[in-house]
Amino acid sequence: MNKFRGIFPAIITPMTAEGGLNEEAFRQVMEFNIQAGVQGFWVAGGTGESILLDDAENRRIAEIAADQSQGRIANIMHVGAPTTERAARLAEHAAKAGVEAICCVPPFFYTQSDKGVVEHYRVVAAAADLPFFVYNLPSATGVEITPELMAKIQEGVPQLAGLKHSAPYIPYVKTFAEMGLSCLIGNARLMLPGLLIGATGCVDGPPNMAPELWAAIWRAYEAGDIEAARAAQEKASSVSEALALPAKFHGVIKAVIGQRLGIDCGDPRPPGEPLTADERAALAKKVVALGLA
Repeated sequence: MNKFRGIFPAIITPMTAEGGLNEEAFRQVMEFNIQAGVQGFWVAGGTGESILLDDAENRRIAEIAADQSQGRIANIMHVGAPTTERAARLAEHAAKAGVEAICCVPPFFYTQSDKGVVEHYRVVAAAADLPFFVYNLPSATGVEITPELMAKIQEGVPQLAGLKHSAPYIPYVKTFAEMGLSCLIGNARLMLPGLLIGATGCVDGPPNMAPELWAAIWRAYEAGDIEAARAAQEKASSVSEALALPAKFHGVIKAVIGQRLGIDCGDPRPPGEPLTADERAALAKKVVALGLA
């Protein structure tokens, strides 16, 4: 049975007032989502501010995620780094920590050939020897994993299990599914449409804030009740849209989760911009009005 199916919130990385990793808050956010019915987590990805964390912090996050979940859900740990060596070391540690799978952005900043991308992934995946997920996020990396490139990765990386598809062209979901890959759609507002064309689940930041809403989509879809799934999708999407604040994505998610759990998840790590007092107050009112508090 494919364990990489369902809702995989791209979990936040809570910070202390001093700007360090808040381990206790991280555990509480995980447990909140687990109790709401998610199937796993995309750990230390874009929503988790991974590239703003040092390697020791990313290693500790892998350890916490594995310890807190105790095998109840599947953790897909992001190990992407600017160099192949660093990414491979993080992958090796993630496997030892006990996560269920790893994921990785392609090499970024310096343009690489398809051969270079495949070789990077081959080395990183081999270091963990776990199910391996490609992180297709061209808006941030400048590299799009097309079906043509994915076919080369599939040939060269035996651990390949699937991908998070956060590229604009959604019909590729169907193509990746037909290649035998677990394709997790990276836009929570398009979760149901993605499922209907072959996606196995969803990875995105908004489900952190209200995991019960996205879990309802999944339950209805699994039960074959597409009308109920459509209604649940509309509700979840409307909540996500109501809480959106351009350019302050991390701050919004941390504030909403903090309000719902009664904890402080901190601010985004610089250069991420924190919410202003007025923005935080307005957001808190919306959370209440939406019935989330």
